[in-house]
Parts: sequence; structure tokens; C-alpha cells
Amino acid sequence: MDYNACFADALQRLRDERRYRVFADLERIAGRFPRAIWHSPEGPRDVVVWCSNDYLGMGQHPKVIGAMVETATRVGAGAGGTRNIAGTNHPLVQLERELADLHGKEAALVFTSGYVSNDAGISTMARLIPDCLILSDAWNHNSMITGVRNSGMQKAVFRHNDVEHLEQLLKEAGKERGKLIVFESLYSMDGDISPIGRICDLAEKYQAMTYLDEVHAVGMYGPRGGGQAELQGQMGRIDVVEGTLAKAFGCLGGYISGSANVIDAVRSYAPGFIFTTALPPAICAAATAAIRHLKTSSWERERHQDRAARVKAILLGAGLPVMPTETHIVPVYVGDPESCKAACDILLREHGIYIQPINYPTVPKGTERLRITPSPYHDDALIDALGEALVDVWERLGLPRKPHALAAE
Repeated sequence: MDYNACFADALQRLRDERRYRVFADLERIAGRFPRAIWHSPEGPRDVVVWCSNDYLGMGQHPKVIGAMVETATRVGAGAGGTRNIAGTNHPLVQLERELADLHGKEAALVFTSGYVSNDAGISTMARLIPDCLILSDAWNHNSMITGVRNSGMQKAVFRHNDVEHLEQLLKEAGKERGKLIVFESLYSMDGDISPIGRICDLAEKYQAMTYLDEVHAVGMYGPRGGGQAELQGQMGRIDVVEGTLAKAFGCLGGYISGSANVIDAVRSYAPGFIFTTALPPAICAAATAAIRHLKTSSWERERHQDRAARVKAILLGAGLPVMPTETHIVPVYVGDPESCKAACDILLREHGIYIQPINYPTVPKGTERLRITPSPYHDDALIDALGEALVDVWERLGLPRKPHALAAE
């Protein structure tokens, strides 16, 4: 067998479907975010990043960088091992306490990424609940789907944000059966928000546990940055909150927070936690600095929302097909993978604007789009330049101008 040909054929299939992904070689510049250097094939070029998940620019904040440098200088670079073998460093313990406080929970547990925290958290919890039925939103992130699959337990998928369908499935399961509802607070591709309170009502009515992914909301919503659950006044009703340190907090890692028993059980049973090296102390200290800052500072959140609103207004005013959203996510509909990539190539090469195309399998085929994420540091001039560049690209490629709203699948 020609093993190399197997992989070459797999790559060719992606190219044929126009969804082979090309990464831009970027060098961020601390203190100048969202500006960066693109190491293009022709050499370095200045660009403006419009698709970063460092939503609030905390990756460049002096407090965050200062905490990282000071800690690395004092204790070194690595964690030294798994959590069980010398890796439970003091900055990591402090970080978990800070996260538990952020969500008003008894305890928290940090993982190496948000993907791992969802996979390990969901799969372990479900396995420990006898005869557990997992009820999962149809638009949940791949990491949550993987956690559901790896649990080996029965699943029931409810239509996106459809509480009537969820109630139907809960009724069929019965009150006595163990049930875990897993859903997100803010869905990152369409920017829509889940009805957290109504889902909690059903969980209480039918005696189910709730697991809420707040990855795209922590730091950005709520008086202290606790996420949509805090903003909607539902934090105390959620059993487990999952989040990331890699988006609004500008660092790296994922976590879950909940009751002491739930967190201790995941700590004790989850292979994705047990058999991997702990986060380095410098990253933990940096994340803690970001969380503490955003608990008391509202400037970043208020400016963030202001910038997102201005971007939407400018793009809609130019007749561009901005998909409706009430959050900081600004999706612009394209509907074709080849056109989506062509638009991004022109933006990068001719306008110095970096936006990564969003194609299948991240979004369903036929719903390809540009996903724009304004930050507090995108000023009016940058926003105006973005609008002008998009109009130029849309005219040159003959892209659709009509706003497009997606129906749940």
C-alpha cells in the first residue's frame, strides 16, 4: 500500500471542495494590537487583524505581560509535570480559585485548552451519572460533540435554541433518568445567544444537570466578566460552567467550574486531565492577572460593544450582507467557499486586512462567511477602512448584497 498517497488523496479532496485551509504567518506586536506583521511569500507586511479571538486585546495588556514575565523569571518556564507529578504549581492553584470566584462556584479545574476541558468535562461527567442521557444543542462546538461521543452514553440532539424540542426530549426520558443538558451561551459563528433561564427552568422541572459553555462570553459579558449566565442573572442555576483563558483573557487554557464534588470527580477520573502536563506557571499568572483586571474594569467591555455596534452600522450602511446578531460577532455572508477565500485573499494582499474565511466543517456548506471580531482597539479610521475594502471586494467579485439569516439545522 502507498501510505503517502492515502494522505495526498485526502488533501486533494479538500482542495477539490475548495476548503483546503491556508494559514497566514502572523507576528503580533504588543502595544499595537490589532496591528501585526504578515510574513508573506514576498516578505514582511503590516496588516490589521480583524478576526482575532483575543477579543479584548488582553494578550497585550501590561498587567498580563508583566505577570507572565515576572513569574517566568522567578519560577522558570515549564510546569514540571502532570498535576499529580509535581505540576500543581502555586500560580495554577491561585488561578483555579480566581475562576471559581468568577463564576460563584465552589471549585474550578484548569485544562490545557478549552477543547480538552469540554471533551474531558462532558465525557467524564456523563460516564459517572448512571444511565445518563446527554441532551445536546444541534449547534454545539466540535469539542462538546467530541465529549458527548467519547462518553459512550446515549445522546439526544435538540434543535438549536429550541426549548420546546428540548422539553419534548426531557419528557420522553422521564424524571428518574440521569440527564445532562449541554449547550453554549453564545454561539460563535452566528453570534446568537441561548435562552439560559428557560433551559434552566426545564432542567429544574425534569431534574437534569446543566453544562454551559461560556467560551465566547467570559470576560466580555456581565458586571465582572462572568459571561452570559452572569449577565442574564442565571449563574447560580447552572451546575457546571466551562470557559477558556485563550479568548477574552488573552492567554491559553480551558476550565470548568462547579460544585466541589463535581470538580473533584472530574479531577480524579478524566484521562484528559490526569495524563497531560499542567499549564506553565507563567501562563497561569498571566491569566489570573487578566481575570482580576476584568472583574473590576468595565472599560474593555463597554468599548468592545461600542466598536462592534459601529462596525455593524458601517457595513450595513454600505449595503453589505451582515447577518443579524446582538453580540460582538459580526458575520458577513458569502455563501460559497471559493468566493470566501478569494475575498480574504484580496483583503489581505491589496488592503492589508486579515480576515480568515469560515468554511465547512466549521459552518454548514452554503453558509460560508467572513467572521469579523472588532476589539476595543479598532478605532474609527480602521473601521472606515474595513468598510471601504469590503465594498471594493464585493463589487469586484460580484458577491451577494442581501443580508442572510440562517435557520437552525
